[in-house]
Amino acid sequence: MSEKKIYVIGHKNPDTDSICSAIAYANLKNKIAGEELYVAKRAGHTNRETKYVLKTFGLKKPGYLDTLEPRVREVTMRTTKGIETETSLKKAWEQMKEEKLRTLPVYKDGTLAGLITQGDIARSMMEEHASTALSSSRVSCRNIVETVDGQLIVGDPDKVFAEGKVAIGAANPEVMTQYIQPHSMVIMGNRADAQIGALERGADFLIVCLGSEVFESIKELARQKNCNIIVTPHSSYKTARLINQAMPVRHVMYSGDIIAFQDHDFVKDARKTMTKKRLRYFPVLDKNGEFLGMISQRNLLDLEKQKVILVDHNEKTQSVDGIDSAEVLEVIDHHRIGGIQTVGPVYFRNQPLGCTSTIIAQMYRENGVEIDPIMAGVMCSAILSDTLCFRSPTCTPLDEATARSLAQIAGIDPEEHATKMFQAGSQISDKTEEEIFYQDFKTFSVEGYLMGVGQITVIGNEMVEELKGRMLDFMGQILERTHLDMAFLMLTDIMKESTELLYKGDSSTVDVPQVVASAFGVEAQENFASLPGVVSRKKQLMPSMTIAIQNM
Repeated sequence: MSEKKIYVIGHKNPDTDSICSAIAYANLKNKIAGEELYVAKRAGHTNRETKYVLKTFGLKKPGYLDTLEPRVREVTMRTTKGIETETSLKKAWEQMKEEKLRTLPVYKDGTLAGLITQGDIARSMMEEHASTALSSSRVSCRNIVETVDGQLIVGDPDKVFAEGKVAIGAANPEVMTQYIQPHSMVIMGNRADAQIGALERGADFLIVCLGSEVFESIKELARQKNCNIIVTPHSSYKTARLINQAMPVRHVMYSGDIIAFQDHDFVKDARKTMTKKRLRYFPVLDKNGEFLGMISQRNLLDLEKQKVILVDHNEKTQSVDGIDSAEVLEVIDHHRIGGIQTVGPVYFRNQPLGCTSTIIAQMYRENGVEIDPIMAGVMCSAILSDTLCFRSPTCTPLDEATARSLAQIAGIDPEEHATKMFQAGSQISDKTEEEIFYQDFKTFSVEGYLMGVGQITVIGNEMVEELKGRMLDFMGQILERTHLDMAFLMLTDIMKESTELLYKGDSSTVDVPQVVASAFGVEAQENFASLPGVVSRKKQLMPSMTIAIQNM
């Protein structure tokens, strides 16, 4: 069995750095490990800028991961082929013993029809059955032959024992006629007169014990009377003890409200259901209703957590859903240290740089791993995006030097490549308001206020005015349907090195214009303010907003 993959994943609503860092770091870890153990994932949709970068360097976008909450399909299942409804109790019991199972799924025409447990079979054997119990179960001749290890020497193998009683033909023929009724099943020895008497009384089945020979004349009479004759090597006592085990499992199985899990169900939901029921094993079905296996509470306890490496973030609010259910191995980031909590110690690398990919490029060199042109192009693109082509105040000399070095390996001109990236990212004509707002979006908690901040690149005043008209009403709707106290959208013109800040807030709890005016010393309108020189959410917007809120 191959080792479980380790996911390398960035934050929700990923930007170019988040996606490219995941790709580059997964590649580095695989180079070091010497196998494809690490897989880049994404926690949201890729924006146009990122799509342009991936297309330029011939890469597919990482697979989408909506949650790290484990699903039932990740649990180790007890696999079994199951049994059909007509299978005998004896055969079901033998299969359970052989496979060391306590529960078997039961099918009818390929569909799950019920469950049968060892307890069900044991109870059926311990109960005192009426002599008509076997016929009431409509047991087949094939089950009878199989159960008593017999051989059908006369009759129809598809015949069903559907009426009459089970009787032991140990008395003389005169006595037997008093208790053998038509359509009975008679377990008997080698006495020809007793066999004839049972046939004359209209028996449907004769089971002849100890492998005794049956005369041809009796066989012929049985054919005339439409009676099946089965010869078993067992004694009358053992045959009588075995016979009820020929019952089909459908007669004793549980077929009521069957509790089965879908393979895509969350483990946490399955665990809640299991604690309310006394069943030991539960069936798992795929989306087409096909049986996959059985799981128990013990299987859930033994579930291995999904291992992940977080890049370009370290706050729980920005992480993929279900992060608490995963095992975080590493964090590689360049943002402030937030609220991710881990069970044990992890490798945590956080540097005050403009881009996570700058850190990862360092790690390539530290580990002596050569950077190929594709990975160089990917990491260079991330740095150009996060530093706004070296114009952001978050950009350090190391960021720029790293990006220019990577550009040489990738064979690109950084300024020309950045311009094409930003042009691809600034196309909004066919985007919805929701796509625009969440294109590069993060949440922050400051003094009990939850703030959502989106940022997009714009070119020219015309685009700014168009977005003002489109986005303000939508941002108001966002406040109504989320837990945000304030919503912001940065319209950042890289060439002018300025931002038009759109905002909405709950006026009953916070005066957003006052916060903005206090933070930047500008005249703040009701829903927007011009912020010359502000281009960075991390280095300029959030630090100033945090201080302003704290001073309120």
